[in-house]
Amino acid sequence: MPIRLIIFDCDGVLIDSEALCDRVISACLAEQGWPITPAECHHRFLGLTFPDIQIAAEAHLGRPLDTAPNTTWVATVVDRVTRLMADEVEPIPGAREALLGVRALGLPYRIASNSSRLEMAAKFNRTGLLPLVEDAIHSAYDLIAQGLPGKPAPDLFLAAAQAGGANPSDCLVIEDSLAGITAAVAAGMPCWAYCPDNEGAHLRQAGAEPFHSMYSLPALIQHRLAAEP
Repeated sequence: MPIRLIIFDCDGVLIDSEALCDRVISACLAEQGWPITPAECHHRFLGLTFPDIQIAAEAHLGRPLDTAPNTTWVATVVDRVTRLMADEVEPIPGAREALLGVRALGLPYRIASNSSRLEMAAKFNRTGLLPLVEDAIHSAYDLIAQGLPGKPAPDLFLAAAQAGGANPSDCLVIEDSLAGITAAVAAGMPCWAYCPDNEGAHLRQAGAEPFHSMYSLPALIQHRLAAEP
């Protein structure tokens, strides 16, 4: 199928934020009585929204999470993550080059993330990528406010495709998590999985085509375009 729109995930694809987020989630859950390490958070929760993490934590603890007056656990986590991202986060190597390279190929792109808009603003602003993405951002929290789910459901990717004026089968999703790949497959979109540290066998099994460098992404897409009938 032809490629008419690229849909990028944010965390782990454009922004190297996952380890920082794991730290915050670990600390917030420890405060609730669940002493879980950042590494275990990464294994359990990669690609999920904070509301889904709250559901999992409450199931594990067998009770609602404690919250301060006039706020929610999710709002507290979003605030802590946003402040940490604004201070420490860095881009994925090759992220800027990937965005510019896709643009040079004449292809539009959208960003579809389970992160909140506050978090993404902090991440993209600190890394200098905001001018490249600010008019193309889709957050799962926009859907959650409407009673719709984020990834691994397909709704977020379908919303990005609609905004980009493309049929789902004409989109190419760039992901790194099983939740995101599951969402792309459910949306009927081909998916490539960024996996710099291994061969990505588990990602391939989930339905994605692994690749290993964001620097190489524009050339890979160009090769795919040249092979189109």
